[in-house]
Amino acid sequence: MQIPLEVLEIIKKLNRSDFEAYIVGGCVRDLVLSEIEELKRNPKDWDITTNANPEQIQKLFSDSVYENEFGTVAVKTGSENPNLKIIEVTTFRKEGKYSDKRHPDKIEFAKTINEDLSRRDFTINAMALRLETQNLKLKTQEKSYKLQVASYKIIDPFNGKKDLQKKLIRAVGNAKERFSEDGLRLMRAIRFACEINFQVEPKTLKAIKDNASFLAFISKERIRDELIKIINSPEAVKGIFLLQENNLLKQIIPELEKGIGVTQNKHHIYTVWEHAWRSLDYACKKEYSFEVKLASLFHDIGKPYTKEGEGIDATFYNHEWQGAKIIARILSRLKFPKDKAEKIIKLVRYHGFVYDPEITTDAAIRRLLVKVGKENIQELAQVREADRIGSGCPKALPFRLRHFLFRVEKVLKELEGQQPSLKILKINGNDIIKILSIKPSPKIGAILSILLEQVLDNPKKNSKKYLEKEAKELSQLPQKELKSKQKIAQEKYKNLLEEDEKEIKKKYYVN
Repeated sequence: MQIPLEVLEIIKKLNRSDFEAYIVGGCVRDLVLSEIEELKRNPKDWDITTNANPEQIQKLFSDSVYENEFGTVAVKTGSENPNLKIIEVTTFRKEGKYSDKRHPDKIEFAKTINEDLSRRDFTINAMALRLETQNLKLKTQEKSYKLQVASYKIIDPFNGKKDLQKKLIRAVGNAKERFSEDGLRLMRAIRFACEINFQVEPKTLKAIKDNASFLAFISKERIRDELIKIINSPEAVKGIFLLQENNLLKQIIPELEKGIGVTQNKHHIYTVWEHAWRSLDYACKKEYSFEVKLASLFHDIGKPYTKEGEGIDATFYNHEWQGAKIIARILSRLKFPKDKAEKIIKLVRYHGFVYDPEITTDAAIRRLLVKVGKENIQELAQVREADRIGSGCPKALPFRLRHFLFRVEKVLKELEGQQPSLKILKINGNDIIKILSIKPSPKIGAILSILLEQVLDNPKKNSKKYLEKEAKELSQLPQKELKSKQKIAQEKYKNLLEEDEKEIKKKYYVN
């Protein structure tokens, strides 16, 4: 077992002052699992528990902070490793009743390590590592120390090691009590099962299903964070199944369950639900970004709401738009950061773009870049790949999609790599103010909108000389006519891509 020097030094210092000290939590689980699997795991977080109270801990470690009600002192180590700069040292504790199913009504310090371990969630997390520090001779320049068997002991009152060997997630003691203490443990059990590819022990799994309603007491932010970890785990699809089968998905994303049993048309061999998880599976195997994974799972979430007809000719018109609205509500409800939410919404909204080398114009591609953003276009193609494989297609990247990406690269090159927006114009608002000798006004915005539409249609018009001349001519128009031209430009900017898609859909039945 490889233990960081920073951790060892804290334990040695506590031991020298006649206090017990143990390494606890996920790092012990990972260390023991490394031994069982003979596969090195690198714990990210290192936690220590002790019978010293917070005031005694702070006396030993002057560079520390104690600002909570849980008996946890943050000890600053000065380490260069970001995961070891601060190590949390917590007094043994036991917890009483959880009235709100989130926080203990009161915190009481415990006397023994076994009492402390009994309050933890799962047996694999309820082990402690005791080091025989008097036998350890350390060199200060070493960054870690490899423990010999004689120099440590595993404290394992709930047989966590056996459960690691059996690949089981089992609640400590009474499963319902553990989940009533913190409803988020319902999702944490599934997350652990996905991260290390374990099974949830049957009694624990039944308690999850029977008490799924406990999740209603948990903050949306905490639920969101667990969902992100599940989606980013190696077994994300397994996690989605477990959430759905055990009544948790309806607590988190009930909209996703609407696709269960919903058949599609001649372009799809799977139901909406099966198509969704198969698309996610592909995105996970390709190790695409979290946003692409979630968009792959969600991209057809609007189909159950837009389905018309049955059988091979069923249609789902505007399901992308409906899906984007649904996703916006879901991501808002789960308190996703605005930037992540906006990207996922765009990927869902435009995943159904259609492309034909003979019909799709460069102007249409420029408009798609305006809508999606050049920074998201590659990920949009990745969602399309996941969509194809999730539909049962043999190839993720057919000729047409490869050609589309080639055309995007060509268009961006013509735009000198810039995102299509007002910024690409060779003149700006200040230039127009000088040219026309006018004060800032809505008129300037109207002129710029019209000029941008002309350049999106034909980039060759993006010269200062042409734009200055056009700005002067536009400025002579009556205000009503200028506004009308601005509206026409904005509508064209908004709808031309859809017009191209309609032409392509006449040739290739796509919905």
